[in-house]
Amino acid sequence: MPFREALRIAEDRELDLVEVAAQAKPPVCRIMDFGKYKYETSKRDKEARKKQHIVSIKEVKLRPNIEEHDYQVKARNAMRFLKEGDKVKVTLMFRGREIIHPQLGQRILERLAKEAQGVALVERPPKLEGRNMIMILAPRPDQERRNTLAEDQNTSGSG
Repeated sequence: MPFREALRIAEDRELDLVEVAAQAKPPVCRIMDFGKYKYETSKRDKEARKKQHIVSIKEVKLRPNIEEHDYQVKARNAMRFLKEGDKVKVTLMFRGREIIHPQLGQRILERLAKEAQGVALVERPPKLEGRNMIMILAPRPDQERRNTLAEDQNTSGSG
């Protein structure tokens, strides 16, 4: 269909002539209400962004000679972050001569990974980087699904 005829039909229907594929031979155009189209796509994008969960990395810092209660507090915080759907970076900091015994730090990080086994996967095993030993825990995918279902039930029940 010639361009002028398509433009006349679009004007008669009070719609817009929108070029869909300029590279095609001949170019492909479409008669539509462009304002309505832009509005609908922006609404769709906004809805998709609303449902999207941004995973952030929370950090828990430990020392090799940490006391039991302090360890429990840090472990509880890490579990809370994981249940909320965030990744956890566990950093074990060595100071002074503590670096001579990296196996102590390794043991602490492995203990934390073992305790978090139900809610987390070890994304990156303990690794010594300079004076810090770092391990990254990620929430289990099935755990995230359970959390979003629980949140949906909580929001719909209280409405």
